[in-house]
Amino acid sequence: MGKLVSTMFVTLDGVYQAPGGPREDTRDGFEQGGWVVPYIDDAFGRFVDDVFQRVGAFLLGRRTYDIFASYWPKVTDPDDPVAGPLNRLPKYVPSSTLTEAGWSGTTVLRGDLSKEVTALKERTDGELQVHGSGALVQSLLDLGLVDTVHLLTFPVVLGTGRRFFADGAVPTAFRHTGGSVTAAGVSIQSYDVAGRPEYGSIGEEIL
Repeated sequence: MGKLVSTMFVTLDGVYQAPGGPREDTRDGFEQGGWVVPYIDDAFGRFVDDVFQRVGAFLLGRRTYDIFASYWPKVTDPDDPVAGPLNRLPKYVPSSTLTEAGWSGTTVLRGDLSKEVTALKERTDGELQVHGSGALVQSLLDLGLVDTVHLLTFPVVLGTGRRFFADGAVPTAFRHTGGSVTAAGVSIQSYDVAGRPEYGSIGEEIL
């Protein structure tokens, strides 16, 4: 069975909305898109390239799929470390509204999310990767279907925008499996999902 791996970009205050450009996602009047751009350097690029080397298939939220489909098919170099896998490998999009998927290799999932994704994990060689797609990842975490999260935290606070771990998220514990910080200050940390949190009380034994 393949692992379901999420790669997510967030700000210090947890915003994931529109990391790559000002027109990516303007919901709720968001005007600060493109906040990752000043922090992209060689170390960031090497991490992303390494992630894409392990992919077997992609699972994308509807909004992220539309963003990717408008750009990556135009990058036709099959040796491009990102465009090559995205254009060549299967892509799955859970959606009740997407009627025509023009990007080659795309399948629209319309059934029960838990059953569909469990079946995808079982038949995927390599990682089933989710890039961005914050709302989808939140649902997958709630369903217990995520195995690993790569959380890239950028040294910027926006004060507004959609947040990744929002109120109401299912309590989840993670086990840190590795990480680094780039020269530009991006904290790249990897976590495996480790079930539900455990709790205690500091100093309780002396009360």
